[in-house]
Amino acid sequence: MRSDIVPGGHFPDYELTDHARTRRKLSELQGNDPMILILSRGHYCPKEHQHHLELAAFYPKIAVAYTQIVTISTDNILELNEFRASVGAQWTFLSDSERKIQQDLQIQEYTDPHHNPMIPHTLVLEPGLVIYKVYNGYWFWGRPSAEELRLDLRAVTQKIRPDWDITKPELIANWEGDKQLHYPYKNQHLK
Repeated sequence: MRSDIVPGGHFPDYELTDHARTRRKLSELQGNDPMILILSRGHYCPKEHQHHLELAAFYPKIAVAYTQIVTISTDNILELNEFRASVGAQWTFLSDSERKIQQDLQIQEYTDPHHNPMIPHTLVLEPGLVIYKVYNGYWFWGRPSAEELRLDLRAVTQKIRPDWDITKPELIANWEGDKQLHYPYKNQHLK
């Protein structure tokens, strides 16, 4: 992985084609929410299927927690859709079939010349594509569990949401005022 892709750094705002053939930028998909970003080997890998099945089971919690999730793989659009459907994913999948991200981030999995995939990584991102945590999933146990993601996302959400503890007197007072400190923060851009 490129040396600047570390906690506190910024993940590049790549623009790729999604499973529905629409060009999408990561920043637009993220908005002002935390994001789980999966850099995937692709549809052929049984480890990827297991990891994505776990994420699909976890997805209802991700969705109600104002958190985004995106998978990027080197699959073409047809393979991307087959992979997405096979694991029951309801989130955006992006295609890097030209391997631009793989090359830019220096994550070519050289041990698999047949598929030429990315070394799989899972990143937890704060708003603004700020990197909170990076998991290297070359070995399956390097991939985060739902519980590890929940703990990471709790820490990120607590950091970015001024109304995390709504019992604070200033938040109670703000509720009676302009409500700027309460979600959705009335167009206020948070870190």
